[in-house]
Formats: sequence, C-alpha cells, structure tokens
Amino acid sequence: MNGLFLHCRPGFESECAAEIQTLAAAQGVAGYCKAKAASAYVVFVTSTDEEALALIASLTFNQLIFARQWFRILAMTNDLDINDRIAGLLPSLNLAPPSAELFMETTDTNEGKELQALCRKLARPLEVALKKAKLLQDSASDQRTHICFLSTTAAYVGVAPSANSSPYLMGIPRLRFPSSAPSRSTLKLEEALHTFLSPDEREEALQPGMRAIDLGAAPGGWTWQLVKRGLQVIAVDNGAMAQSLLDSGLVEHRREDGFRFRPEEPVDWMVCDIVEQPSRIAELAALWLAEGWCTASIFNLKLPMKKRYQEVEQCLEIVRNRLDQTGRHYHLACKQLYHDREEVTVFAVVLP
Repeated sequence: MNGLFLHCRPGFESECAAEIQTLAAAQGVAGYCKAKAASAYVVFVTSTDEEALALIASLTFNQLIFARQWFRILAMTNDLDINDRIAGLLPSLNLAPPSAELFMETTDTNEGKELQALCRKLARPLEVALKKAKLLQDSASDQRTHICFLSTTAAYVGVAPSANSSPYLMGIPRLRFPSSAPSRSTLKLEEALHTFLSPDEREEALQPGMRAIDLGAAPGGWTWQLVKRGLQVIAVDNGAMAQSLLDSGLVEHRREDGFRFRPEEPVDWMVCDIVEQPSRIAELAALWLAEGWCTASIFNLKLPMKKRYQEVEQCLEIVRNRLDQTGRHYHLACKQLYHDREEVTVFAVVLP
C-alpha cells in the first residue's frame, strides 16, 4: 500500500481527511482517503510510493491541524501469526531504511488501549531483531520506524522523518496534572507551550517579570501555568479565582467581561480559553495583536458540530487579514492538541 497514515482525535477523522486532501492537492499529489468514524486514524492513499514520499517531504508536519502524528506507509499486514508476530512483521520492515528509533503504536481508541500491552511485550524482542538486521541503529539516520497495531493480527508499518513528525508516541505528550493547579484545563496551555515553542523559545518568551492577561481566567488553570513561570498576570473573569493564585502576589483579578476588557498598557502575552463562537474569539485575538495590546497570544476555538475544518480555516483567515493590514510580520500556527476536546488551539506572535 502507498500513502500516509495519520493519527487524529477520535471523531475528527473527516476533518483530518479533508485537511490532508486539501494540502496534497495544493502540492499536485492526487489521492483519496480511507477514514472510518471514531477510528482515530486516516489513511491517505497515493498512486505510488514516490508520491507519498514527495508529500511527506514537501509538507511540514507542524502545519497540519488535525493530525497528531503521521508516517509514510510501507506495508499493511493483516494476517500475523499470533505465535510469531515478529516473523510476520520483518518482511515489511525490510522495506524500511535503517532507523534510529522504533515506535510501537495503537490508535487512540478503547480497542487501541487494549493492544498497548501487546506493543510493550513485542517492543524489546522486535528491537533486537531489527538491530540484528541492521535496520535499527542509534545514529543511522533521521528516520523513525512506526508499527501501528489495529488488532492482534493486523498492523500498519511505516517510516517518518524524526524532524518532520511528532516526537511523541502516537503524537500524545505524557503530561502529569499538577496537583496545585485549580483545573485540568492547565494541561491545554502546557501542551500548547510545548507544541508551539521549542525549549529555547519558551525560555526567551516566558521570562519571570513578563506581563500577561488571561481572558476568561476563572478558576485559573491557564493563569497557573503563567504564574509557575514567574509572569505577572491580570486574570479577567467575573468568576472566582483560586485563592492560591491570588496569594502568589503575581495575580490581579479583574471582575470584568473578557470581550470588553482593555489593558492600560501593552503586555507580553494574552491567553484566552473563553467558551464562545470561534469567529468571535478569532476577532478578539486579532484585535489584541493588531492593536499592539499584546505581542503573543494562545487562544482556543470551540468548534461547531459540522464543517469544523472550514470553521477553523475561516477563523485563521480572520486573524491573517487583520494582521496583514498592519503590515507587520507575524507567525500563526494552529493544532488540535491531545488535551483539547471539541476545539483547536491557536498560537500567534507579532515579530519584531
């Protein structure tokens, strides 16, 4: 089989499929998608392996919104012997170039979770077999081998460039909920900061003493992430904030409407996780960035039940149009994070 395998959030297969088809068409690559509702993956089928290779080389993984992880398909095995799966996988793995890493994966479904024990059981002996065949070498290349089990006897085998894919197994970062954070929404902002910024960029962009505004802050999950890094935060929300944040000395609580609030002076960051129509949130963030009220922003877009990919594209266009009018350079990125639900997260920064 020729094509790409893409992990995604269960229920967002059609959005993931629409996006990869749109991007492939823009690159002149024809193909079609195989996507089953709630399966948590999409297969984009190409006519030749060369087309799949060209597509994964020409696209930047970070520009994909709905795909958590991807790899170029080398083979699909669906008749593995349960007594010797490794022997059944090796012929397909021989098609792969030498890799520096092996990812044993499942889909992010209940059925997939039941297969994770199998992946752990097979990982070590398969690594030994691959090293013996010189297909797994610590510094062999920038390639990573992927095996994604769909059942106990069926798996996709593929390869992805380490520098142009997610560094996480199945594209899921393993973040631990901090017990002192006031809500689990804190993990959304933490994942966003790790997704959109490199370690060096995070250190430069989130320095102690910087100022931030959190619109729709209560009870303070996102504010907690900023305070943890030493930022001074104005938390804007008519709801109550966690007392521990107010006691930090770094948080000023303003009981105001996040859409009407205006800063007395520019700040470094504006973050926003307000539950509202996505176009209205996009317009709000675009206003803050265009007016120079903040330099960078991370905000969530809560998506409707239908035409979600189109809605995201329209919202991003709202931001682009507003910033283009300023004549300033900017960077805009969007991703459906693992800790997102029926939403996507957007990062925008106005460049000096």
